[in-house]
Amino acid sequence: MAFTNVCLWTLLAFMLTWTVFYVTNRGKKATQLADAVVEEREDGATDVIIVGAGVGGSALAYALAKDGRRVHVIERDLREPERIMGEFMQPGGRLMLSKLGLEDCLEGIDAQKATGMTVYKDGKEAVASFPVDNNNFPFDPSARSFHNGRFVQRLRQKASSLPNVRLEEGTVKSLIEEKGVIKGVTYKNSAGEETTAFAPLTVVCDGCYSNLRRSLNDNNAEVLSYQVGFISKNCQLEEPEKLKLIMSKPSFTMLYQISSTDVRCVFEVLPNNIPSISNGEMATFVKNTIAPQVPLKLRKILLKGIDEGEHIKAMPTKKMTATLSEKKGVILLGDAFNMRHPAIASGMMVLLSDILILRRLLQPLSNLGNAQKISEVIKSFYDIRKPMSATVNTLGNAFSQVLIATTDEAKEAMRQGCYDYLCSGGFRTSGMMALLGGMNPRPISLIYHLCAITLSSIGHLLSPFPSPLRIWHSLRLFGLAMKMLVPHLKAEGVSQMLFPVNAAAYRKSYMAATAL
Repeated sequence: MAFTNVCLWTLLAFMLTWTVFYVTNRGKKATQLADAVVEEREDGATDVIIVGAGVGGSALAYALAKDGRRVHVIERDLREPERIMGEFMQPGGRLMLSKLGLEDCLEGIDAQKATGMTVYKDGKEAVASFPVDNNNFPFDPSARSFHNGRFVQRLRQKASSLPNVRLEEGTVKSLIEEKGVIKGVTYKNSAGEETTAFAPLTVVCDGCYSNLRRSLNDNNAEVLSYQVGFISKNCQLEEPEKLKLIMSKPSFTMLYQISSTDVRCVFEVLPNNIPSISNGEMATFVKNTIAPQVPLKLRKILLKGIDEGEHIKAMPTKKMTATLSEKKGVILLGDAFNMRHPAIASGMMVLLSDILILRRLLQPLSNLGNAQKISEVIKSFYDIRKPMSATVNTLGNAFSQVLIATTDEAKEAMRQGCYDYLCSGGFRTSGMMALLGGMNPRPISLIYHLCAITLSSIGHLLSPFPSPLRIWHSLRLFGLAMKMLVPHLKAEGVSQMLFPVNAAAYRKSYMAATAL
């Protein structure tokens, strides 16, 4: 017995000694590793340079800084921007914003709640609301509309409040490249001095007019049309929580509340015939062409902004598929990377989704200095984003084509079919609104609803009985639908869009972000 006790005590002493030794050495190694990281960063070196402090640049800066990265943001103009786009955030965008910890940036800017839209066509109107019983969307199913500049300023304030974010006004002139790797940027600061900044990762997020994109790839944006807009002040829409979509000619007109007293009026003009703003032709065009097509209860608000001489702005609507740069150490984001028609107001939602994916992929990397690993992350990012971004891009580009008025009987049947489908109620309306609101951005759902609209339009065209002419127009309509859908799917990459592994990886990013 005594011998057994001695053995037990000896074994216990040995285990205790070994444990102390292991923990001590493990602690030393951890301390040494921490010291090495601190030593590596003691010089104040920047981890990430972000070019542009709009919605994307500011949100990304905040997200990366919360993960401990040192971020240097360079923005050309830190004054509050004035834009006619980026004023409507879909429910899906609000969900992404909340996952980034930035939803409070919608507070204090007089943002307005939107629960759906009212659609007008040929004297008829119908309400289409975001579905409130969508089990796949764990968030308040409502959008927000606001002054873009106010929102951007709140994002900038939130990002710059973090000690490891440096927000600087300056104009980036070029990227610094060495053997195919981007090392940093050359820029002119607010004092007019040309200087440089270096970091292992540079993010180009400087919008649709990016002057750096051409140095990274040969991707060119296609101008589809122009959106013309102005603000009618000191007025409020009837049912302000509903965006007003008028299926007018030559294309759509929208009115929506962007503050408790301001209404944004915007319409689309096709690129082959744009009235001049400077000589008053555009104001005359609004009064003589657009206003008569707008319902009487909305017309007064539309004309108020014109009669009071509010500033009219025109912006090109562009389409550009996402293309990766072959150069290392750099990534494009936002409109500098990927654009779709703004008819469905989903640009910010795609951008915030991209930021969530990129953030999650970068989190495991303690050091961003390995250009090869960063390149692998960027390639993974490009694939993982496809199911969501390609769905939204295809929907936006297809929906915008349907909204264009025409005298072609087959095209007009598709336009009417889209109105009927969207406003029919039940599963059709809820399904389409879930897609438009980014609440169910799944490729299969998109293809299903677009095919259903096509078949519904064909059925409408063939009724009350299928004459030879109607059958001919129906065949043309089917061909138009395929021409509308297939090129977009092909451009986005069907295999990447529908590949189950990418969909699973996107859901993983989605769930991981939910837990942050």
